[in-house]
Amino acid sequence: MGEAESGSALAKVDEVYRLESRRILATLIRLLGDFDLAEEAVHEAFRAAVEQWPKEGVPGNPRAWLVSAGRFKAIDGIRRRARFDERAEELAKHFEGEAELQGENGEASGVQGGGGPQVDDTREVGGPSDAGGPRDAGLEDDRLRLIFTCCHPALAPDAQTALTLREVCGLTTEAIARAFLTEATTVAQRIVRAKAKIREARIPYEVPAPEQRPERLDAVLRVLYLVFNEGYSASSGDAVARPDLSGEAIRLGRLLVELLPEPEAKGLLGLMLLHESRRAARISHAGGLILMENQDRALWDQDLIREGSDLAEAALLSRRFGPYTLQASIAAVHAEAATPQATDWAQIAGLYDVLLRADPSPIVELNRAVAVAMRDGPEAGLRIIDGLLANDSPSREALSEYHLTHSARADLLRRLGRKEEAAAAYRRALTLAGQGPDRRFLEQRLSELEPSP
Repeated sequence: MGEAESGSALAKVDEVYRLESRRILATLIRLLGDFDLAEEAVHEAFRAAVEQWPKEGVPGNPRAWLVSAGRFKAIDGIRRRARFDERAEELAKHFEGEAELQGENGEASGVQGGGGPQVDDTREVGGPSDAGGPRDAGLEDDRLRLIFTCCHPALAPDAQTALTLREVCGLTTEAIARAFLTEATTVAQRIVRAKAKIREARIPYEVPAPEQRPERLDAVLRVLYLVFNEGYSASSGDAVARPDLSGEAIRLGRLLVELLPEPEAKGLLGLMLLHESRRAARISHAGGLILMENQDRALWDQDLIREGSDLAEAALLSRRFGPYTLQASIAAVHAEAATPQATDWAQIAGLYDVLLRADPSPIVELNRAVAVAMRDGPEAGLRIIDGLLANDSPSREALSEYHLTHSARADLLRRLGRKEEAAAAYRRALTLAGQGPDRRFLEQRLSELEPSP
């Protein structure tokens, strides 16, 4: 293979890693029944791809090749350790026997160190006879299956979310900690304990039976929304957004609505679609963040707005809606406004009042304060935010370490003409902001208040 073809093959490895590595991991977790073993297998599979694809060409179904390679690399690893452990040898035989039953005979047969039959890439990986018990009727997606596993009621809610964001979405421990407004060491401990619990309790990797799904719905919805938020507004790095994550959250949300068409599942999907409709307008050509009031509304995706609004309305009419439907309704009111001045802030503030009663949280209180400021003037919103910051209860203490709290306060002070106080608040927000575009936006605001001499 020439130099150009070799470079193209390596570029393909990189592309598949970016787009498919978490799906491959989800499938290997199901096939191998162990998070750590599956993670090691993914790394070994991509290492094999880097070595083999430039020499032998890119396989027709790269994901199937990598799943097969990872699976047999794992079996090889277990077998090497089996010299000291009879149980490991039994485990290796078990996995190898399952692969043989599936008739794997595909392209990855040349994977170095990966003897035995391989996946046939002409069919979907994770087919009806894969390990993990009977196939989940009508469900093809290992990532959604893994989300349900991570959201098992035996795990604490904060552990469910941390584990899913780490294993399903590939977020770093530090990024998850920022999303939770907590310490990275705390998140790491939650993830380790959650994996141990799944292993010790032998929690199956499967979508639960229909009668068990509603009890896991809240956790699954919470996780999907966190994934979407991380994709819509990345908590770290130099990019405003990660479209791969928000797109995946929407795809999984559609699958979930098909699987479990509950009002709140529709409400969440509607909420994500309504936010997604503004993607093209919220990022400048230079990669900077554009606030909603400054966005070109002609760039808003009307198809997504209609679909999201219809879902939100259907959920509202059910009278069994919850916080996601209320947030979707708020997003729909924004979407209806042809101009920033036409926004119905009275309706939005009223919806936040309802949301605060239904699902109180410091973030909802902060957002409500901004809505009140737009309805009644900046002084009214500022009083609410200052009241929140003066409250030292544990649930609100995190707000003082949240950069958007100080950014919102700075904006209200700026609108009131209190420039020195606004600059101080922007500086405080800058010390807390971790994302590059957020920092550049705050620096720009600060420079407008503190012109160079």
